[in-house]
Amino acid sequence: MNLSDLTLRSFHDGLRGKKFSALEAVQEHFKAIRAKDPGIHAYLTLLEEDATGIAGQVDESLAKGDQLAPLAGAPLAIKDNFLIKGHQATAGSKILEGYTASYDAHVIEKLKSERAVFLGKTNLDEFAMGTSTENSAFGPTKNPHDLERVPGGSSGGSAAAVAGNLALAALGTDTGGSGRQPAALCGVVGFKPTYGAVSRSGIIALGSSLDQVGILAKTTEDVAMLFRAIAGHDPMDATSVAVRYDKDLIEPDIKSMRGLTIGVPKEYFIDGIAPDVREGMDTAMRQLKDLGFKFKEISLPHTKYAISVYYVILPAEASATLARFDGIRYAGRPELPNNFTAPRGAGFGPEPTRRIILGTFVLSAGYYDAYYKKAQEVRTLVKDDFVQAFKEVDVIFAPTAPSSAFKIGEKSDDPLKLYLEDAFTIPVNLAGIPAVSIPVRGRTGLPVGFQLIGRHFREADILGIGRIYEEAQK
Repeated sequence: MNLSDLTLRSFHDGLRGKKFSALEAVQEHFKAIRAKDPGIHAYLTLLEEDATGIAGQVDESLAKGDQLAPLAGAPLAIKDNFLIKGHQATAGSKILEGYTASYDAHVIEKLKSERAVFLGKTNLDEFAMGTSTENSAFGPTKNPHDLERVPGGSSGGSAAAVAGNLALAALGTDTGGSGRQPAALCGVVGFKPTYGAVSRSGIIALGSSLDQVGILAKTTEDVAMLFRAIAGHDPMDATSVAVRYDKDLIEPDIKSMRGLTIGVPKEYFIDGIAPDVREGMDTAMRQLKDLGFKFKEISLPHTKYAISVYYVILPAEASATLARFDGIRYAGRPELPNNFTAPRGAGFGPEPTRRIILGTFVLSAGYYDAYYKKAQEVRTLVKDDFVQAFKEVDVIFAPTAPSSAFKIGEKSDDPLKLYLEDAFTIPVNLAGIPAVSIPVRGRTGLPVGFQLIGRHFREADILGIGRIYEEAQK
């Protein structure tokens, strides 16, 4: 049995059945990481001592006959913008190189309470700004399906770790598609919950009205297991909402699921979608229809403004959020001059610099009303489109990204081309609703993904349909 091939569910069942130990699984993952990750560069830091220690504790509990939590001993990867006490958190930036977290993020506390195992911290675009993980200050991550191609971003390291069997599942973040888009390009499941369903406390912020924890896993069932473990109210996050998720998240009612109507927005099926993505969407829709799901064409008319809105609001929020990183506090460098501009200029890469400048501009006197205020007004229209659509349908179907994985360096000289990669994911973040990307094989052999988008706090709908779809592929 190859223990790195397991899902979270099969790992838990095998561990309880004593087919292997947690320590054996962790050691096999580190063996795989040492063999494969030099070529992929999914990880920035490995936490081998901590991981083997927790795995040993889980094995001791199992030997005593103790009840195991669903994620006990499960080898996970964590994006390097989550704080894990006593370990680095760089957010992919030189300005934080050497910073050691003094406390745990709320979701890390929850996973520690289940005794999940953290294999290491994964690579990302600097401060989660990017769609290819080429913007990392520590070098790009490569797609396990083709090492000449990008894994997507900004959670590219987390997606590559799962796709390369270097972790059973991973945490990422999703501000404008940063979890779902790399999931699509790497052929894994990527999930963004409803805004407020999971605490963001202890995660290095980018855009606070858009950021959400993302989950990357091999199946929708695994996503549901991990989501249920980390969801819930946190008094340290003012945007956190107390919502109870029932057993239908893990055990969907298949009969009632098949009665759901799926909407297809005409604005998402436009010229410019790559042929392999369009073919993948046709295949997925045909398979879902064969499973008994009804489809209905809908309209989300303000979709065309979503990218423009996002790239006003996000830089504005980022310019305020990143103001705390002055290059002196946190991982400050004593060799740099003790002033504000020199450390920041030396520490921030080109993409954060670009967005800080843009965000400062749109918030400045004389431009606030023309740009930021207007963008917020149009954001409301984007959100209202979804409200109206969900009066007609239960779930919405769309491509996750307009293209499959492109070659490293192919679009790096043109930021606009990279921004367009998030055209189909950004509206979900603007509206604050849940979505999951599910892989389907494109005709080029590279994976692509389709999205299922749901109502606020109805994650069970999209994960349930995803599970039915996956079961039919076996």
